[in-house]
Amino acid sequence: MKESIINWIRSFYYVQNDHGVSFDQLKYENQAFIWTIMMVICLMFTSLILWWVSKFVITKLLIIIIKRTKIRWDNHLKANKVFRSLAHVVPLLFMDYFLSIVFYQYPVINMFFLKVLHVMIVFTVMISINRCLNALCDIVTENIRYQDKPIKSYFQVAKITSSCIFFILMLSVITNQTPMFFITSLGAMTAIVALIFKDTILGFVSSLQLSSNDMVRIGDWITMDKFGADGDVIEINIASVKIQNFDKTITTIPTYSFISDSFKNWRGMKESDGRRIKRAINLQIDSVQFASDELIQKLKKITIFKEFLIAREIEIKNYNLQYGFTGENAINARKQTNIGLFRRYIEYYVKHNPHINQEMTIMIRQLAPTENGVPIEVYCFTKVKDFEPYEVIVADIFDHIFAMTQLFDLRIFENPTGYDFRINK
Repeated sequence: MKESIINWIRSFYYVQNDHGVSFDQLKYENQAFIWTIMMVICLMFTSLILWWVSKFVITKLLIIIIKRTKIRWDNHLKANKVFRSLAHVVPLLFMDYFLSIVFYQYPVINMFFLKVLHVMIVFTVMISINRCLNALCDIVTENIRYQDKPIKSYFQVAKITSSCIFFILMLSVITNQTPMFFITSLGAMTAIVALIFKDTILGFVSSLQLSSNDMVRIGDWITMDKFGADGDVIEINIASVKIQNFDKTITTIPTYSFISDSFKNWRGMKESDGRRIKRAINLQIDSVQFASDELIQKLKKITIFKEFLIAREIEIKNYNLQYGFTGENAINARKQTNIGLFRRYIEYYVKHNPHINQEMTIMIRQLAPTENGVPIEVYCFTKVKDFEPYEVIVADIFDHIFAMTQLFDLRIFENPTGYDFRINK
């Protein structure tokens, strides 16, 4: 076809003379520029028409077909504009075929525009492939099995790799060198490449470790004090991990920081049967004393505690009688303390609380005394794990504990207040 068009143009310059038919080379060369301009205009006009037709056929008609199909993966191709990028390839290939005809009399100019056109074709194909990878990433992440995996990291690596390959092809087109020339040259540029892509390499390695060791998933509740992050993981990619904090702000953390720094993942708590309560109250040491008979009688009015008090009284009384700790030896007798009874009461109260998981550890313990008093720690697990109801349950438990301390003749430790100064005056 190329030769047919060139012969058709040359046919206008054959003239009849006495010696037969001859070709008017001088006139042909003088009008060559005009023919070139005319063919450039025709080529551009035809390419625009072809681009419009391909865009209409590939995008409009395919989108209509996509809307009528029941499958969902083709919707991702549409959303990522894969068809639109493919529509640009058709006119570029058309121009590549006919460009040698337009500039056939100007080989230097023809070579220059061919290189530009080939670079544009390679670039367009690269964009199309990267958009296909984006669509494939969306299709995979839509699957429930992969929603908590760092799928984006792998596809970002694939996009970087494909972009590097096409970049080498573009350099090969521009310099007339083989792709292997640039690939072998990369060996000498390893240090520079490692420096430029340091974060990318570290992020890729980190994302592989996060995935293989199952350290972080999308949806995990992460706490990382160094970066002020406290919320749910919403995205994991090759360079960063995005965390939506509970105040709805977004914290972006480098992926490799999850390997180099410490963080807390609350997934284990979410997958368990309860969420832990581990909180202590500090009691004043000088309020600790032996429980008087009046205090014990008063505490017997507490229904859940009455049975324990009666059984404990009988146990202590029998012990003292057995070892003769009566009369003058009563000073050696076993006696109950208000802090011991208070600790037992909290245990009974927690075990009768419907919001506490009775199948998990329940422990009310006394910690080592400090300058801030004697800590009594509540260690148990709630049935609910959501943030708001959990805090309500904890508050209700400790509201009750704080209110009951006075009933046991105990006082909560506080730094000196106006009340303390008035008492000591």
